[in-house]
Amino acid sequence: MEFMLTLTIAQKRELKARAHPINPVVTIGKTGLTTNVIKELNCALLSHELIKVRAQVDDRTIRNALFEETCQQLDAAPVQHIGKIFVIYRPKPEDSNIKLIRQRSEKNKRSVHRTKRSFQS
Repeated sequence: MEFMLTLTIAQKRELKARAHPINPVVTIGKTGLTTNVIKELNCALLSHELIKVRAQVDDRTIRNALFEETCQQLDAAPVQHIGKIFVIYRPKPEDSNIKLIRQRSEKNKRSVHRTKRSFQS
């Protein structure tokens, strides 16, 4: 599992916006990435695709290494790392890239702007 998913800047921007209201789902303790933590992260990614993870490690360099190692072990994309919070994304297996493309195309379509008067006539 040495493959790590990469995202474009636009995809990262969209995922950061989606992750903003989410609370951390899993907490990585001072013992690091144990097998149980990896299992929980995997389950969370399978059900949610986009998750926040809290790390209880105080050293910044260790947190950076932990973030990269987590993404590599889970075949996930690193979206954002702010302080002790990691945002990780892995698309669901059945609709891997289709969902992001669909959301982007739906966002680009503009609906007809109707004014108050157009409803009255």
